[in-house]
Amino acid sequence: QVQLVESGGGLVQPGGSLRLSCAASGIIFSIYAMGWYRQAPGKQRELVAGITSGGNTNYADSVKGRFTISRDNAKNTVYLQMDSLKPEDTAVYYCNARAPFHTGEYWGQGTQVTVSS
Repeated sequence: QVQLVESGGGLVQPGGSLRLSCAASGIIFSIYAMGWYRQAPGKQRELVAGITSGGNTNYADSVKGRFTISRDNAKNTVYLQMDSLKPEDTAVYYCNARAPFHTGEYWGQGTQVTVSS
């Protein structure tokens, strides 16, 4: 059974930082591309950052220079370091795992991030 369990969300003031974690089980983590998506109220889910099995990364323009995605294959965990947070970063953040050749895809349950003073 595949599980992706996110943690690290919460309430933070503008300009603050949070680190999200996503622990995976039930998959061969090292061969999966991993990603973080977010969905704000009334908006579509959007890709925030992705990292391939080889460690290549990509980011949404809105978070470039502020967010960093990384992975630890020994811990089956992907991270999203979020700095200089803005109110518009408020959303539910979801972890995504994509198998090679798009043969499977899994989602976590989501973690709420709220940026507010």
